[in-house]
Amino acid sequence: MKTADSNFSKIIIVDDDITNLTVAKNALTDRYIVYTAPSGAKLFQLLEKLTPDLILLDIEMPEMNGYEVIKNLKKKEKTTDIPVIFLTTIIDPLSEVKGLSLGAIDYITKPFSRELLLKRIELHLLVAEQRKELKDYSEGLEKMLSKKSKAVFGLQNAILKTVAELVESRDNITGGHIERTQEYLTMFVNLLFKNGIYIDVISKWDINLFIMSSQLHDVGKIAIKDSILMKPGKLTKDEFNEMKKHTIYGIDIIKKIEVSTPESVFLKHAEIMAGSHHEKWDGSGYPNGIAGENIPLQGRLMAIVDVYDALTNLRPYKEKFSHEDSMEIIKHGREKHFDPVITDIFLRYEKEFKRVVDKICFISDRDFMNIEEKTGPESLGDLMDARTGMESNYSDKLQQNLRILINALKDHDRYREALASWDIDVFLMSAQLYNIEKIATIGSHHEKWDGSGYPLALKGNEIPLQGRLTAIVDVYSALTCDRPDRGKLSHREAVEIIKSNSGTSFDPRLVSVFLEYEKEFEKAGS
Repeated sequence: MKTADSNFSKIIIVDDDITNLTVAKNALTDRYIVYTAPSGAKLFQLLEKLTPDLILLDIEMPEMNGYEVIKNLKKKEKTTDIPVIFLTTIIDPLSEVKGLSLGAIDYITKPFSRELLLKRIELHLLVAEQRKELKDYSEGLEKMLSKKSKAVFGLQNAILKTVAELVESRDNITGGHIERTQEYLTMFVNLLFKNGIYIDVISKWDINLFIMSSQLHDVGKIAIKDSILMKPGKLTKDEFNEMKKHTIYGIDIIKKIEVSTPESVFLKHAEIMAGSHHEKWDGSGYPNGIAGENIPLQGRLMAIVDVYDALTNLRPYKEKFSHEDSMEIIKHGREKHFDPVITDIFLRYEKEFKRVVDKICFISDRDFMNIEEKTGPESLGDLMDARTGMESNYSDKLQQNLRILINALKDHDRYREALASWDIDVFLMSAQLYNIEKIATIGSHHEKWDGSGYPLALKGNEIPLQGRLTAIVDVYSALTCDRPDRGKLSHREAVEIIKSNSGTSFDPRLVSVFLEYEKEFEKAGS
């Protein structure tokens, strides 16, 4: 890094008087690299070749005076941050104020003291260097936060995609529904922009968040009984009425997620879409029977792409239709089921939508699923818990207890290197999926310290720290929660079970910390 008096610092002196240029240059040459320019025009020619650390600028010059020079310097991105000191014979206070207001950092009158000039320059170069370091730090921090934000956004999207695909698999529909509807919606938004339609509404959206949120449009189906959701034939009236409730369940699930996250803009899109994509233009839809433009645009867009995708793909209750037959059905639904303006765009560009059908053709695989029946809406973080009868806030409780244990480890400086390499917030967010093996077997939190666990029978430190942490917290949280097969145990009973399994099921070093901080866990659960 350059120091304030480093001879690597470059200074340009601008003055039309050759004597003044010589005096100033002689005063600075032993400490700085000094360049001279006899006019503003020559200064700007010089600036094309180099960027100085500071400019000493005279005010009274022909053709272009110092005020005009500094105005032009501040207009250009390359030169706007170069510190400028006016070095002039003018001692009028108004002129000094004018110079400072135009961006000068100081005002030194001639004739000047060499020592004073050197000290002023030293000070301002130091301030400029510190300002640059602060700017570089700020930009670096901004890039780091942006990178982290993108990583968290990607993780959120991956989690939503996983949950959405689990819902899709329960519905026994051909895979790729989520990908196709997202592509359809992306095309639709671009086409609406291209044709100047509903721009006043769409321009207010973050399109990426809107597309991401569309994955949750059918999340309420997680609360529908398998016997109804996967019924191969036509539903009875009562069954269909129950099926229609998935829109309400979806709204409830998403609202619960919104409560626990500060970044919920995309969830607003998801909530609207989940609750309105079965409304119809003529008011005959559900759940609220709203009509026309009273139906949110998000729902009207999803309505047409959801129906088109259902028509052109296999469902438990029907064979797939051809693209041409599907288009006829969409056309027939204009002004009845669908927004006529959106329908016209869809029909005009129908070949573009057909390409998506041809491009995304996945085969669903239900063999990895093992889902029990469960009714009633639950939050996204508790979807797996909902399928196994856990308390609706179990995932929140698990995250809270994990944070306590991690903070306790930090207090004791244990597993410091491992914890230092983690993004703790991301780890805790990922803990929502700790028990996704209730649906598809993954993870290490069922491994045991003595090697008797599953799925890989890992032993001791072979088990990832994340799994060892979650193992203790999962067991404690489960013991102190109501379960379908038993009532919850007291804090003391749960602690004794953890203690008795130290060195067999659990990492003894983690257990010792857990026991020392057990009151924190008890307080969190009260």
